[in-house]
Amino acid sequence: MSKAPQDIIIKPVITEKSSYDAAYGKYTFEVAKTATKTDIRNAVEKLFNVKVVSVNTLKVEGKVKRQRYVEGTTPSWKKAVVTIDMEAKETSYLSKGGKDTKTAKKYKTAIEEFGIGQ
Repeated sequence: MSKAPQDIIIKPVITEKSSYDAAYGKYTFEVAKTATKTDIRNAVEKLFNVKVVSVNTLKVEGKVKRQRYVEGTTPSWKKAVVTIDMEAKETSYLSKGGKDTKTAKKYKTAIEEFGIGQ
């Protein structure tokens, strides 16, 4: 049973490093803890209409925080770094009978909704 894309992608992570990487097609998101790489790939492709090349995930452990005498931890979360295809060129290949067939790529090469002006 798959979840809706809005349930998988929680929010973008906007830091100096993620802003720099966005120019190279790498976008960072906070995702649901139970999401797999395939779920994340499908959610990003549906939400932003881009072609995903690769997905790297990691778990971020919560930090120990103190308020006066009481210790606690911030919540743990899962981060995904998604690399999208930046080449919007037409591709051509040989089909049956030796015909040269061209396909146009119908997806975007950047995620404008990410909040970073490029």
